[in-house]
Amino acid sequence: MKICMIGSGYVGLVTGACLAEFGMDIICVDKDKTKIERVRRGESPFYEPALDDLIEKNIKEGRLSFSTDTKKGVKTSTVIFIAVGTPAHSDGSPDLSQVEAVAKEIARSMDEYKIIVLKSTVPVGTGKWVKGVIGAELQEAVSFDVVSNPEFLREGAAVEDFFRPDRVVIGAESAGAIEVMKEIYNALYLIEAPFVITSIETAEMIKYASNAFLATKISFINEIANLCERVGADIHDVARAMGLDGRIGRKFLHAGPGFGGSCFPKDTKALVHLARGHNCEMEIVQSTIRVNERQRERMIEKIEEMVGDVGGKTIGILGLAFKPNTDDMREASSIPIIQGLQSRGARIKVYDPAAMEEAKKIFEDVIYCKGPYEVAEGSHALVLVTEWNQFRLLDFERIKGLLQEPVFIDLRNVYEPLHMRELGFRYCGVGR
Repeated sequence: MKICMIGSGYVGLVTGACLAEFGMDIICVDKDKTKIERVRRGESPFYEPALDDLIEKNIKEGRLSFSTDTKKGVKTSTVIFIAVGTPAHSDGSPDLSQVEAVAKEIARSMDEYKIIVLKSTVPVGTGKWVKGVIGAELQEAVSFDVVSNPEFLREGAAVEDFFRPDRVVIGAESAGAIEVMKEIYNALYLIEAPFVITSIETAEMIKYASNAFLATKISFINEIANLCERVGADIHDVARAMGLDGRIGRKFLHAGPGFGGSCFPKDTKALVHLARGHNCEMEIVQSTIRVNERQRERMIEKIEEMVGDVGGKTIGILGLAFKPNTDDMREASSIPIIQGLQSRGARIKVYDPAAMEEAKKIFEDVIYCKGPYEVAEGSHALVLVTEWNQFRLLDFERIKGLLQEPVFIDLRNVYEPLHMRELGFRYCGVGR
C-alpha cells in the first residue's frame, strides 16, 4: 500500500517511519526543505530514541522516501495522512490554518478516490469541516473519505508506543475506509492491540478527553503534594498507595513542577475553548490548567525558601526539556522557573543531555555547561528539573565540594530526603 504522510514533524515522521517498518511504501512530505534534506540522510530533526535507526533502515530498504512535492505524494498514494501542526491561538483555540491549506492542496491534486486521514490533534467537528473544504476545492467530481485516527505517542517512547499501543482509534463513516485502516494497522492485530471503531466526532473527542484526564491526574497529585508539605505527609507513599488501587492506577501520579510539552497544555485549553463554544463549562479541566500554572510559581518559591534572596546568586539547573528522552522545550517547566529566577536577579547555569540547542532559541543570558558537575561548580544551589537517567546517580561528594552551599532542590523526587540529609545537603523535594 502506498501512503503519503503530509507533515514530517514529530507525529508525521514517527508514524511514517513506523508504517514503513510494517512494510508499506511511505512518502513523507514537508515544505521545509532543510528538514527534508536532513531526513533523507537518515537523521531525525528532533531527538527521539530509536527513530534515527528506523529512518535509516527503511530508506535503505526502499520503503521510506521524502519530498517537498505534495502533489506528487497525493497522486501516487491511496491514503493521505494529515500530520501538520495545530498550535494554539491566544484564546486557546487550535490554529487549523495548516490543516486547511493541506486539505485544499490535496483537493487540487486528487484525480481518483483517496482516503484522507486526520492524524493531527484537532477539535471535534474538524473531520466534517475538512470534508467540506476538500469538496469545495475539487476541480471535478472525485470520491473520497475522511478518517480520524488520533495519535497517542509519548515523546521519548514514541516508537515503542506505535508498535505496542494501548489502543488504535479509527473514526470513519465509510465501511470501506475502515477496512483500509485495519489493513494499514494489520500488524497490530498480531499482538492483539485493541481497536476502537467509532464515528469521526467520537474519535476526535477521545484524543482530547484522554489528554485532559492525564493532565488532571498530574494537577491533582501536585495539589495533594502541596498539602502533604503542610501536614507532614510524604507524597511518595501517598501516590504509591493510591496507584495500587486498580481503579486509579500508578501512571501520572508523580508530583513535580507540572505538565508541559506539545500536547497537555495545548489540548486542555482547546477542550475548554471547544466546550465554551457549545455553552458547556469544563470546570475540572479549567482547574487543572490553573493548578499547573500555579505549580510553576510554587517551584520558584521552593527555591527561594531554600536559598533565600536569589538576587546575585548562581542557581544551577539540571534538565531543560519538558520530560526526559526528548529535546522538546515546548511549555517546559524549566522556562517559567528560569525566567522567574532571572527576574529576581539570579544568575543561571544549565545542562540538559538533549535540549541545549533548543534552549538556546529561548534563553540567551544563561550559562550553558557540558555536564552536571560544571553546573554545580560555584552555584549556590542545584535544582533538578528534568529526571534524565544520568541525573539519578550523581556523585554527591563531588557535587558538595563544587557547590558554594550544599543545597539540592529535587523537583522530581528522584532522591530520598533522609539519604540526602545524611550526605550533608540541605534538601527539599515536592510533597515530601
